[in-house]
Amino acid sequence: SSSRVPSAYDKVYKDECVFSFDTPLSPGGLYVNLASFHGVGSDYLLLDHSRTANALYLHQCWTKTRKQPETATEAPAAPIKMAIGVEGGFDVDEDAGFDIVKEHFLVVMPAGSRVPYPNDALPTVVCNSVDAILSHAGFHEQEEVAAWQEERVESKYARQLAVESSEGNKIPPDSKKWKCAETGAADNLWVNLSDGHIGSGRQHWDGSGGNGSALRHYQAMKLEGKEYPLVVKLGTITPSGADVYSYAPDEDDMVEDPLLAQHLSHWGINMMSMEKTEKSMAELQIDLNKGFDFDKITEAGAELQPVHGARHVGLKNMGNTCYVNSILQVFKEVPMLADTYLTPAAAIYQSAPADPTADFPTQMAKLCTGLISDRYAAPPPEGADYAAVAVQPRMFKQLIGRGHAEFSTGRQQDAVEYFQHLLETMTRAEFAAKDRLAGAPGGPTAAQFEFDVEERVACVESGAVKYNVRKENVLPLMVPVDAATNAAALAEFEERRELKRQKTTEGAVAAPSVDEEETVRPVVPFMACLERVAADETVEDFYSSALGRKGLATKRFRFKTFPNVLAVQVRRYYVGEDWTPRKLDVLVPMPEEISLEHLRGQGLQHDETELPEVDEPTAAVNGGGGGGAEGIVEPDAAIVSQLMGMGFSENGSKRAAIATSNSSAEASMEWVFAHMEDADFNAPVPAAAAATTAAPGAPAAVDPESMMMLNSMGFSELHATAALKSCNGDVERAADWLFSHADDLNGAMASINPVVSNASVGAVPGAGTVPGLDGIGRYELFGVVSHMGGNTACGHYVAHVKTDGQWCIFNDRKVAKSAAGPPLELGYLYFYKRKSV
Repeated sequence: SSSRVPSAYDKVYKDECVFSFDTPLSPGGLYVNLASFHGVGSDYLLLDHSRTANALYLHQCWTKTRKQPETATEAPAAPIKMAIGVEGGFDVDEDAGFDIVKEHFLVVMPAGSRVPYPNDALPTVVCNSVDAILSHAGFHEQEEVAAWQEERVESKYARQLAVESSEGNKIPPDSKKWKCAETGAADNLWVNLSDGHIGSGRQHWDGSGGNGSALRHYQAMKLEGKEYPLVVKLGTITPSGADVYSYAPDEDDMVEDPLLAQHLSHWGINMMSMEKTEKSMAELQIDLNKGFDFDKITEAGAELQPVHGARHVGLKNMGNTCYVNSILQVFKEVPMLADTYLTPAAAIYQSAPADPTADFPTQMAKLCTGLISDRYAAPPPEGADYAAVAVQPRMFKQLIGRGHAEFSTGRQQDAVEYFQHLLETMTRAEFAAKDRLAGAPGGPTAAQFEFDVEERVACVESGAVKYNVRKENVLPLMVPVDAATNAAALAEFEERRELKRQKTTEGAVAAPSVDEEETVRPVVPFMACLERVAADETVEDFYSSALGRKGLATKRFRFKTFPNVLAVQVRRYYVGEDWTPRKLDVLVPMPEEISLEHLRGQGLQHDETELPEVDEPTAAVNGGGGGGAEGIVEPDAAIVSQLMGMGFSENGSKRAAIATSNSSAEASMEWVFAHMEDADFNAPVPAAAAATTAAPGAPAAVDPESMMMLNSMGFSELHATAALKSCNGDVERAADWLFSHADDLNGAMASINPVVSNASVGAVPGAGTVPGLDGIGRYELFGVVSHMGGNTACGHYVAHVKTDGQWCIFNDRKVAKSAAGPPLELGYLYFYKRKSV
């Protein structure tokens, strides 16, 4: 037996079991190993003792009781700021109304002897260890920030702001006299702090609110060589502050002006006497979460019946983790997940490494046990609404996000990108742990979602064709708004809205029927989106090996194979001309059953002539979304970061940087606008297999640590060497190369180094043994992930999942029967399973 005193750098898992979701509040409490600092629930105490041979544990037994109200119950205050877990924001503290009684014991295994703690009779070294554990910040406190608040930084232009003379240009304090200098509009007005110009703000997310004249004025002044970036929303000025925005390209966000009172006073505005007359930007953002999309998607106002039991366990929001929760609730419905992780969970735990928190199979088995089994599915006691059935996947989130620039943070993320990152992480982990998961049916879990895309490229002039095949795991659907079926109703609505604006500008009051009319949104059929994907696309500057020069070509997408589970993304989010992330406000009614067999590719036909193979890498351009000419160019991290900050996917940003040879963010953005509808825009960037400059048969000169890392993933030394040589020693790219060629590593290696024959390489364990998951292309819907918000970097995600024939809504920790069914027309990511014939 041993005990240690944890240092500030040690991780202490005193909040949650490393094998389950048991906590100190669970019926059996939580046992913390005094040597490893790992917490385990009562069901896993013997397992941990046998694995570590340590006998000393701190047993934490906590109970929660509701506080007695001191005053009459008041309705919870509505949020007034964009924040989570702080005063005025959205409240996520579920323990605020309860007292927690804590009891601690020292337990000696295997006898299970218990001694209440504190106890003066215990050895000093043991007491020091226990005291240090109790006072140490738990793992979850170290890794997470429970509270989040919209940050507004001080504008770098504020303290040296250029200001013109205000002589004869004072702004009247009466808000009724405020008008847009360009259009005469009377609402959503912003005053430029440099010259006193009053202009209209930009449109809100729903198309209302302004015409952008304030921004146009800034741009006009900039053309004259004047930098006048700071504007203030007039209707938000109060003694405590106001909404300040910076139009400067290097800020382009809400900011703080420490000299706001002085700047406003220059134009005749006394902050201390001003009253708020319009909603602030934070309030408008909050209203967005109570508007059409939010009510429709979350079924607000409906009498929802809570559901408990296996597969109906909620997931607690840890602060901007609804994107994780929504994906996991749908993901758990893939049948092979239970066969791979839930059924053999005990064996997976037994074979886990010394640190199970860093072991993917262990954490995945823990998650499946929590969500799929009934271990945490018992309904709460009657009247105890606070005890909603839910678990908190904190260790899983930390493991999947480790090392990732975005998913390791507490910021909101794109659910589609997280889904693809999860599959990639899962594939690597499953390959490395294939011996522990030997009983897993059907190969890697990601294969359930993967399908082969057949891309046919045809030279227009010669008629010769080329067929490319690539793997995808998400089918992206662009939304052709021009195909809306309610074009007439849209036009009439726009006319009424324009008339209302004109009346408002002239000072008239709009009729209530017009003022309160529900927004008419374009309705675009699913088939129109599908036809856009399947349509021929013109490719300019295509190098035709048949002609020996560039010319026009056409490109066509078809399915070569159909997966067991098809993920379909409706691409509602885009970046506007001003480079700000925006949402396409459109309805796309998705069918609950779809058939895609008519889009199955047929390959090269007998009457088609193939384009000759070309050896020159510069000629190997297929005209796609950066899918063929990347060569060995590495994407510039700064450019990729800027593009991702605008709302584009990581893969699309990398393709843009590569396609423009990292020339600039502006050039990459232009490329994005030209190629964002390409089918492979969001596909992973292929590894550059031709990057090696080593001579055939030359001895390997690779980093031993990189070799060891790839060996630990289950790859042989020969294959790891070939991958590292082909990727210039970059271990991450080498791992991507190995996994992307796992079905035929021998053939891929031979193509890089022909001197080494397949026979000399030998068989690859686990490679080429997984049959293609192809089948009939008819599907039925079982999951919908929906998003509310102006872009994927903010807002809220909710999942609707069909279990046992019943649609249920999974809104973080709340699980209930769906009263209206899933929001088929408002979803972001749809999951279909192959329909039984």
